[in-house]
Amino acid sequence: MIENSVNQDRAALGRVIRAALPAEAEAIAELHVRARSTYYPDGLPEDGIDWVERWQGAIGRPDGQVLCVVEHGRITAIASYRTEQGAPADTVKLFQFHVDPDHWRTGIGTALHTACVERWRADGRSTATLDVHVDNRRAQAFYARQGWTPDPAYPPAEDDHHLFLRFDVTRGTGE
Repeated sequence: MIENSVNQDRAALGRVIRAALPAEAEAIAELHVRARSTYYPDGLPEDGIDWVERWQGAIGRPDGQVLCVVEHGRITAIASYRTEQGAPADTVKLFQFHVDPDHWRTGIGTALHTACVERWRADGRSTATLDVHVDNRRAQAFYARQGWTPDPAYPPAEDDHHLFLRFDVTRGTGE
């Protein structure tokens, strides 16, 4: 029901938000790398991860969801979330959230975030968490506009490379 309403609302804009398909893992991995490379000051580190394989796994997980924004046949944003092992059942973790840099400031991120929140509410979630790279100021500002706040359970430590954020799913969607 939610996917249909999301699709109908955005179809008029040439934009559809839907579940990612296994065959799209390569395009998703390319978008992921392109977006991540923008916030590493010394360039994207070689992590040895096969991101196509990793995205195929995320798409195929029965306990998770990968949503993508498709505009005119091209994936322009992605979000991956699930309940983290050992976390309360009403908590969801946003593991990946990326917008193609060529499409920043066009409303795609806000639309995708809204779709995620709609899903989380429909699934009975009350809290969402994420961690964001300390050098990714653009993402930090975006999440703050959406209503994410520092997670009191994980205060920042001096040597952390990530900030931990929390979102109250029951209260609102931000912008």
